[in-house]
Amino acid sequence: MGFNVETAENGAQAFEKIKAAESGHFDAVLMDIQMPVMNGYEATKHIRELEDRKKSTVPIVAVTANAFGEDVRRAHDAGMNAHIAKPIDPENMRRVLVDLLS
Repeated sequence: MGFNVETAENGAQAFEKIKAAESGHFDAVLMDIQMPVMNGYEATKHIRELEDRKKSTVPIVAVTANAFGEDVRRAHDAGMNAHIAKPIDPENMRRVLVDLLS
């Protein structure tokens, strides 16, 4: 889809990458919910608490096999902007990212 992608092995690493990055480096975050060390909800909470507004407001998309209404609500309550269920439908992912980045 033409995106440059960086990966993190767990939520703590994802948070640290965003925290250490230059302001505005990341356009969006695809956040797995069930990661070791720090889950996606916790990582999102820490990102939303960053002082740098560009970092704290980066669009975050929950990526999870948990696709019930309560899971979508929990992702939004945690500060995520959207929810994508696994298995990932590439066209849906593209649509969600285009909507968030437009």
